[in-house]
Amino acid sequence: MTDPSPTPTPTPTPNGRTSTPGAPTGADGPGCQEGGAGVYTVPSEGGKATVRFGDDAVCLISAVPNQGFTVSTSRTGAQTLTVTFSASRHRSEITATVQPQSRADVREVSW
Repeated sequence: MTDPSPTPTPTPTPNGRTSTPGAPTGADGPGCQEGGAGVYTVPSEGGKATVRFGDDAVCLISAVPNQGFTVSTSRTGAQTLTVTFSASRHRSEITATVQPQSRADVREVSW
């Protein structure tokens, strides 16, 4: 039996796409194939990140910086992914996790 609820689909842009070597990426990364909350795009002032929440991992689909921002990613195991968009006077940090539940938090810092 299939799940009747629709899963949001991202519209990733190849330009500006990034990933961390050795990190689960794409919707079919380890732990992201089945279950979980699905695919979500998280906007921030610095850009947007699209992630797939699986049963026991969060995987990066795409990270697209806005004009004037650069993007980097980091991981704390398979369960937590941080996408950082940086500019000369601003930083947007998106942290997506599946522990204890699937969620994404956005932190904006200007100086």
